[in-house]
Amino acid sequence: MTLHEINVDEYLLEKQMRGKHFLTLADFNSYEIEYLLKVASQLKRKQQLNIPHEYLKGKTLGMIFEKSSTRTRLSFEIGMLKLGGHASFLSSNDLQIGRGESISDTAKVLSRYLDGVMIRTYSHETIEEFAEASSIPVINGLTDSHHPAQVLADLLTIKEHKGQLKGLKLCYVGDGNNNMTHSLLEGAAKTGMNMTVSSPEGYEPDKGIYEKAKDLAERQGCSFHFTYEPEEAAEDADVIVTDVWASMGEEHEQEERVKKLTPYQVNESLCDKAKDDFLFLHCLPAHRGEEVTAEIIDGKHSVVFDEAENRLHAQKALLKVLMGD
Repeated sequence: MTLHEINVDEYLLEKQMRGKHFLTLADFNSYEIEYLLKVASQLKRKQQLNIPHEYLKGKTLGMIFEKSSTRTRLSFEIGMLKLGGHASFLSSNDLQIGRGESISDTAKVLSRYLDGVMIRTYSHETIEEFAEASSIPVINGLTDSHHPAQVLADLLTIKEHKGQLKGLKLCYVGDGNNNMTHSLLEGAAKTGMNMTVSSPEGYEPDKGIYEKAKDLAERQGCSFHFTYEPEEAAEDADVIVTDVWASMGEEHEQEERVKKLTPYQVNESLCDKAKDDFLFLHCLPAHRGEEVTAEIIDGKHSVVFDEAENRLHAQKALLKVLMGD
């Protein structure tokens, strides 16, 4: 690359982001998120054209899993491989942390071995404590309250299909007090999307996360709204998103959740309220006949497999920017 090909502003932005933790989308400003999406698009294009992009040659990512995974493990593991680096799978059952070693001590030790750590766990406080003691970038692969790596892929998918994010209406229907809703709220606010959430009583988004995101959205010139009426939320929506009704660790609540959330199923009747060219997103795995009908998730508006593929490209962007030289 010659000097005249370097975008100085982007160079300085990436330099500023290098080494940062990625725990929530709220930790990154709008320019940083837009830049991550741009890098993801560039890396995706390079992969499609078989252009080598080994930006992380010689680097190693540790991947700690307390929760099982398909897309998270593969996107980070293959992402590191495509970037020329190596990923090491670390089950919490195989680490000394599973036998009582403190989170802080584990973070300090792994910082001596690795160039970055991705963690998929239950409590968000766990990853915050780990990051506090870590001297290398820590990436949130999922916690009970946030799923920023997934939502980065969602934003990439929407932008690919719609050509923009700012000004679109995103509708989330279902369990609002979960990691997807919270990260979607933060992602929509940072990128100028309008967002409406519809959930039953007792399943509303975390009040603190919602109010912070709503305040930022208003300053960005977009609007956030909560309603108990799913049809109202879906009115004129550009994008409809849902998630499973019982996440990992909540299986014992399945029967009660089905009773409360059945009126919030994404089906043809609900989607008739949206725009004619709406997109349907779901982070997968999906339970057809519960949170979404087969007609919708397997229909012409669904982009769930583009969304799943984009986990790889979005995660590569994260790794390249946070861990690169």
